[in-house]
Amino acid sequence: MAEKKLKAGILGATGMVGQRFVTLLADHPWFEIAALAASPRSAGARYEDAVAGRWKMDSPVPDCVKDIVVRNVMDVESMCADVDFVFSAVDMSKDEIRAIEEDYAKHETPVVSNNSAHRWTPDVPMVIPEVNPEHFEVIPFQKKRLGTTRGFIAVKPNCSIQSYAPVLTAWKPFRPVRVAVTTYQAISGAGKTFREWPEMLGNVIPFISGEEEKSEKEPLKVWGHIEDGVIVSADAPLITSQCIRVPVLNGHTAAVFVDFEEKPDREALIQTMVSYSGLPQKLGLPSAPKQFIQYLQDDNRPQVALDVDFERGMGVSVGRLREDTLFDYKFVGLSHNTLRGAAGGAVLCAELLTAQGYISSKD
Repeated sequence: MAEKKLKAGILGATGMVGQRFVTLLADHPWFEIAALAASPRSAGARYEDAVAGRWKMDSPVPDCVKDIVVRNVMDVESMCADVDFVFSAVDMSKDEIRAIEEDYAKHETPVVSNNSAHRWTPDVPMVIPEVNPEHFEVIPFQKKRLGTTRGFIAVKPNCSIQSYAPVLTAWKPFRPVRVAVTTYQAISGAGKTFREWPEMLGNVIPFISGEEEKSEKEPLKVWGHIEDGVIVSADAPLITSQCIRVPVLNGHTAAVFVDFEEKPDREALIQTMVSYSGLPQKLGLPSAPKQFIQYLQDDNRPQVALDVDFERGMGVSVGRLREDTLFDYKFVGLSHNTLRGAAGGAVLCAELLTAQGYISSKD
């Protein structure tokens, strides 16, 4: 990377994921926060004032953003004039998000989105950088559709799949055919803290709107291929899921059952999983975990309290891989839902897009 940092904007900067973007970018070696945008009710306020009483991060508001005046996210032309690219974490309807992100792209500003609105747009890459970086190759087709030279949209997948989709990716040589998964999802996935959601204390809610469909379908797009300028989803393995909200602040846990075309050796599965790495590790990207997936031998691991921050929250922790009576194997996975699963995953996508030349300075 050149010594000059790229200028990043954050759309939806006052929400929980937006705040996570702020903390991750405050000292980033490649990117600097050049502009912050949010809803009209926050526009015009200093960032520190705009998040007063609703700052949800453990660390304080970074000094570098305290005095930045929050802009209206709808002031697209003004934002695009001052940034090289934007991260999107806006809280709007899906139709509104699709429209605003496309507007930024058409103003020649790359959009790296945490939102779900464009995940099923056929020429928008939905990427876990260690898993399917080749999907960024669909971007020229998207630019042609949008009529842009540098503007495009890229998204990261749902946070709930991060604790098992990377493992299944590592096991692709063993041809998994059927997967049953139950995810136990933290309240920060809903943008909440216990202070804001006291009814979650000591409680479990067996429904998260839209989450089960995402858990079953999004991995198939991630494992798909590009054909005629669009991404075609894979047709296997077959995935069924249940998604449950649990009284945990950060960390999505998954209990997973897997059938293979031919049952592999357990030790081969573990070795293949822990040795799996991808392009971010090869390139040494700033946010990339050195070890993507770790396997924990103790029967009582992984645990949120002990393992959620593995590799600064960017790694995946796995344990309890054992044979099952109905499926070939079962295991438990854990990932940090607002780091690997949300803002951190999007920052890693932006780093890879920068390394590959898709994001560059407008100067």
